[in-house]
Parts: sequence; structure tokens; C-alpha cells
Amino acid sequence: MNFACKGMNTFAAAALALLLVIGIAPAQAQQASGSKSRVVMQVSDGDAAKWNLALNNAKNLQADLGAGNVDIEIVAYGPGIGMLKADSAVAILVGEALASGVKVVAYENTMRGQKLTKPDMLPDVGYVSAGVVEIMQKQQQGWAYIRP
Repeated sequence: MNFACKGMNTFAAAALALLLVIGIAPAQAQQASGSKSRVVMQVSDGDAAKWNLALNNAKNLQADLGAGNVDIEIVAYGPGIGMLKADSAVAILVGEALASGVKVVAYENTMRGQKLTKPDMLPDVGYVSAGVVEIMQKQQQGWAYIRP
């Protein structure tokens, strides 16, 4: 069997092949090695159904991988920013996600454009100066990207 793979040394290729043969997926192997999975989600829709989907994805990731084994960040901008307001239709669900360790951040430029201030927003929401830059940087750092 030839284990030579582009960009992978022979030992790494053999280890990957062994993991696949014994039924351990690479993501499970990563968890076994102690490193965390990292996921960044974009929510730029002001639709409660999209937010429910994103928040359910986060909950499912934590349930399947273990909350301590995954870092999740939801980046909200554009019309999606309104769902981070204290009086939004999904405020309770966003609060539950924040309490479970999901990081939820709002794009401050969108907030200024919509005349929103931090007191308008849910407690514990984080803030970034540029939502798309935040997502791009997370991807460059190896974070998985999901847009529900």
C-alpha cells in the first residue's frame, strides 16, 4: 500500500490510513489528541428561523463533540444584527447559547449604521469592528466556516 500523499509525510499518511481502517474519523482523532475543534458561523439574516438554525447547529456541535471540545463563534452583521437586541424574537435562545459557552459577536459598523448601541444589545454579546474580517481571520487560523 502506498501511503504517499501530497503535503503529508509517510508517517502521517500511514497514521491517517490506520485511523480510517479502525473506524476513527480525523475529527475524532483530533479530539482524542486534546486539541479543540473551532467553528465560526456567519448569520447576516434578520430571520428568526435562520437564527434558530444557527443556534441549533451550535447546540448540536456541543452535544456531539462535548462543549469543552469545541470553540464556537457566531458573527452577526447586516440584517442579522437585530436578533442580538435584548427584545429580539430569539433573545432567550441567544442568551442560552452564550451561557453554554458559545461566543456571539456583533459587527460594530452595522450597529452604527442601524443606530444601535451596546445597551440595546443582549448582555455578554461581544463586539468586533468588522464582521467579514473576523470571519476571514478565523478561517485563516483554521476555523471551520458554517453559514446556516
